[in-house]
Amino acid sequence: MPIVGYSAALEQFHPTDLIRWCQEAEQAGFRGVMAADHFHPWVPQQGQSPFVWSWMGALGACTRQLAFGPGVTCASYRYHPAILAQASATLAAMYPGRFWMGIGSGEALSEHIVGGEWPDEPVRLERMVESIEVIKRLFSGKKTRYSGKYIRMESARLYTRPDRPCPIFVAASGPKTAEIAGRMSDGFITPAAPAEKLKTLLESFEKGAREAGKDPGIMPKLLQLHVSWANTEDEAVEQAMKEWPNGGINAPKQDIRSPEDFAAFAELVRPEDFKGRVFISTNLDAHRQQIQSFFDLGFDEVHVHNVGRNNQTEFIRAYGEAVISKLHGKAKQEQEQDVHAE
Repeated sequence: MPIVGYSAALEQFHPTDLIRWCQEAEQAGFRGVMAADHFHPWVPQQGQSPFVWSWMGALGACTRQLAFGPGVTCASYRYHPAILAQASATLAAMYPGRFWMGIGSGEALSEHIVGGEWPDEPVRLERMVESIEVIKRLFSGKKTRYSGKYIRMESARLYTRPDRPCPIFVAASGPKTAEIAGRMSDGFITPAAPAEKLKTLLESFEKGAREAGKDPGIMPKLLQLHVSWANTEDEAVEQAMKEWPNGGINAPKQDIRSPEDFAAFAELVRPEDFKGRVFISTNLDAHRQQIQSFFDLGFDEVHVHNVGRNNQTEFIRAYGEAVISKLHGKAKQEQEQDVHAE
């Protein structure tokens, strides 16, 4: 069965509530957690933004089998990559086989707080590549130095490490980054998008992996899906507009610096702007079909965030009963088609 994960929106919910909901999600059949790593929420009314690395330590202790990781962290502004390597190695040592590390190129909303110039995308990508190189060297357990164009590290060594390094997944929303993910990482993460765009990203990821001598078929491909599910269509639309207006902003978000600026952009959002960005439906079978379409494209995991503030327990229970149990992987569908053809 393919993996459906629970997307833990730490920008929106109290960390203690999210621990409880993750426990409920595990009992309902969710098999993973993708946890947001933010310093600020997207818009002020979301009202939360706890430190995800503290929270993930509690998550591992309070659940039994859930795989989890940050979706995603930026490894070269708020954090030095050596610190993230240490944090990741600790979680992977405490919860063997359960922790994965998600890395992205960052957004000004959370990264500008340390000051300095916020660079253009090509520089952010170069910094991400250097950060991954630092982390991989430290994961080896050897004493190492690093002197890149942007990242420096004096002699350092990780003493607390797991038996096997945790996998690194790179976030990609464009072909170039997807190719880097295939070449440098163990898998990739992307937000939901139209099928043609996702196919392009998968192809770019596979190209990078093959050029690096890896088999992309066995490398995890994760997708994050924002949904708005409620008892009525009006309620579902209303909660998307109120709780997750950033999901309807049709503009690049990496350079917006504050929740207040996001709120100003959100004033322009209309219900139709959520199409293709937040899946709004009261019909659980429609949710199932939407998620199944991503598995059919070739994704291995879909991590779902319901934007509703007051119906997380109901959403988790409903998904467990009517969605997760009815999903299947792409391989099974192809096998069934072969049988019918014979």
